[in-house]
Amino acid sequence: MNKAMAGGAMTLPELTVRGIALGGLITLLFTAANVYLGLKVGLTFATSIPAAVISMAVLRFFASSNILENNIVQTVASAAGTLAAICFVLPGLVMVGWWQGFPFWTTALVTALGGLLGVMFSIPLRRALVAESDLPYPEGRAAAEVLKVGEGSRSGDAESAAGLRVIVTSTIVAGAFNALTYMRFAVSEASHFFRIGPSATGIAGGLSFALLGAGHLVGLTVGLAMFTGLVIGWGIATPWLTALAAPAGDAESFATGVWLNQVRFIGAGVIGVAAIWTLLRIIGPILSGIRSAMAASRARRVGGEGLPRKERDIPIGIVALVSGAALIPITFLLMDFIDGGPLAGISVPLIAVTLVFVLLVGAFIASVCGYMAGLIGASNSPISGVGILAILAASMLFGLLFSSGLGEGSEDALIAYALLATAIVFGVATISNDNLQDLKTGQLVGATPWRQQVALVFGVLFGSMVIPPVLELLNAAYGFAGAPGAGPNALPAPQAALISALGSGVLGGDLDWSLIGIGAALGVVIVIIDELLARTGKARLHPLGVGIGIYLPMGTTMTVVVGAVLGWFYDRAVERRAADPERAKRMGVLTATGMIVGESLFGVAYAGLVVGSGSDAPLALVGDSFRPIALIGGTLLFAATAWWLYRRAIRASASLAAT
Repeated sequence: MNKAMAGGAMTLPELTVRGIALGGLITLLFTAANVYLGLKVGLTFATSIPAAVISMAVLRFFASSNILENNIVQTVASAAGTLAAICFVLPGLVMVGWWQGFPFWTTALVTALGGLLGVMFSIPLRRALVAESDLPYPEGRAAAEVLKVGEGSRSGDAESAAGLRVIVTSTIVAGAFNALTYMRFAVSEASHFFRIGPSATGIAGGLSFALLGAGHLVGLTVGLAMFTGLVIGWGIATPWLTALAAPAGDAESFATGVWLNQVRFIGAGVIGVAAIWTLLRIIGPILSGIRSAMAASRARRVGGEGLPRKERDIPIGIVALVSGAALIPITFLLMDFIDGGPLAGISVPLIAVTLVFVLLVGAFIASVCGYMAGLIGASNSPISGVGILAILAASMLFGLLFSSGLGEGSEDALIAYALLATAIVFGVATISNDNLQDLKTGQLVGATPWRQQVALVFGVLFGSMVIPPVLELLNAAYGFAGAPGAGPNALPAPQAALISALGSGVLGGDLDWSLIGIGAALGVVIVIIDELLARTGKARLHPLGVGIGIYLPMGTTMTVVVGAVLGWFYDRAVERRAADPERAKRMGVLTATGMIVGESLFGVAYAGLVVGSGSDAPLALVGDSFRPIALIGGTLLFAATAWWLYRRAIRASASLAAT
C-alpha cells in the first residue's frame, strides 16, 4: 500500500481486466436498482461504498489484488450507477406520447454520449476542484476510508466480508418483504383522505424498505426538509387550493387531483429557486476553478512526462479530441430523431444550435455539478434542479428560434426534441456530479488519475448498455404515471413527469407560471431561513429537500422521512455504545444500501414476471378482504424486520471489535 500511495512509479496492478469486469458485474445490480428507485421515488443512491465493499470481499481471494484495483472497481460501478439518473428525463418522451417504448440504440447512445462528455468536461477540473481544493467531498472521503480499512490487514478483510454479509442479508430480506406486498399479504401503502369544511387532504405512508434505506442515506437534515415540504404541500397548499376549487368526486380523488395538477408546480418553483441559489453561491469558485484548471493544463503541455504519477490526467489534447469526436454521433442521433418529421425542414440550424447548446451548457453544468458534489456530496447534489433548468433553457431557446412558421404537429415534435437535447446535457450533469467525487477517492488512496478516468469511461459504457432494457422492461410492466395508457400500478417517475410538463408548458404556451411563481417566492423565503439557520451552526433547512417534499407523493415522502429519522437514531445509538462507532455507522449505511438494492431488484424481476405472464398481479394470492390483516400484520412485520436488520448491523460491528 505504501508503494502504491507513493508519488513515484506504479508498482501495483490498477487498471486491470479483472477490476473492469467486476465493476461491470456490480453495475448490473446497482444500475438496475437505481433506475427502479429513481422512477419510483425520484431519488438515486450513491454506489461507491457498497461497490467498494463487494469488491474487497471478492478480490481478497486474489493475492495480487490491492487498494488501487479495488478503487477502479468502485469507480466503474459508481459511474454506471449514477448514470441511471438519466431516468429523470428519458421517460418524459413516453409521457408526452412521442415514444411508446425505449429504442435500445437511441437510448444507449443518448446515455453514453452524454456520460462520455461528462467525463471529458470534468477532467480539466480535477486539479482545481480536487487536488488544490478544500471542498469536503463527503462521499469520496467515505469511500476512501472504506478502501483503506480493507487494504492489506486481517481486520480489513474481516470487515469487508462482514459488510458483504450485511448487504446480502438486507438485500434478501427487503426483496422477500417486497414479494409479500405483491402477494398482498402486506400492504405497500396505506392512506386516509378526508374533508375539512370545503377543503380536502389526507395522510399516507408506505411499507417500503427501498424508501426507508433512501431516507437513511440522505440523512436527517434532508429528511426533515422533505417533511417540511410534505407539511407545506399536504397540510397547507392542498387544503387551501381545494377550498378554492369546485368539489369534484370523493376526498381522495379531489385532493389528489389538486395536488397533481397544481401543488406539484409550487414544488417545482421551490426546486428551481434552490438550484439557482446554489449556482449563484458557487459561481465565483467555479470560475476560479476553471481558470486554475486551464492554467494547469497549459503547464502540463510542457514537461508533462515529468509530472508525478498521481498528477497525470488524460492529456487535454485527447480530452478535446474525444469531446469533439462525440459531437459527430450526436449529430447523427439528432438527424435520425428529426428525419421524416415536422422538424425536417429546419434540421440544419436546429442541430447546429443544439450542438452549441450541448457544448456550452454541458461544460458549464460539469463545473457546477462537480463543485456541488464536492460541497455536499453526489447524493445530496440538486441534480434534478439542474435538469429543470436545462429543460427550461432548451425549451425557451428552441421556442424562441424555431417555433414560428412550423406546420402541423411541430409543437409536439419540438417538445420531444427539447427532451432529447436535455437528456444529453443531463447525462453530462450526472457523470460530472459523480466523477470528481470518485477522483477525490482516488487522490486519497494514491490512484493514478488517468487510469481512473479511463475506468469512468468504462462505467459509462456499461451503464448505457444496462439502462435501456431496464427502462423498456419497467415501461412494459408498469408504465409511467401520466403517460398514455398508464395503469393503476404505474411508476410515478416524478422528475421525468415534471421535466416533460415544463417542456410541454413552455413550448405549448400553457404553463401556469403563477403556481411556479408562488413556489419561487416560497423558495426565496426558505433560502433565507436556511441561510439564517446556517449562521447558528446548529440546523439547516435544505431548500431542495423542501421542494422535493412538496413535489413527491406523500406516501413516498413520509417513508423517506421515517428512514432519515431512524438512521439518525441508529447513528446516535452506536456513537454512545459501539466500540468503533464509525465502523458501526458504515454497517448501517451498508444495511440501508441492501434495503434499496433488494426491493429495487425484486421490482425489476417482478416487472419481467408481469410482462411474461400478461397479468398485472401475477403473485397475488389473496383478495381485498385480506387487506385489514395485511395492513396491521404487514406494518408490525415491517417494523420488526427493520429493527432486526439494524440490530444485526450493530452485532456485525461488535463481533469485529471482539476479534
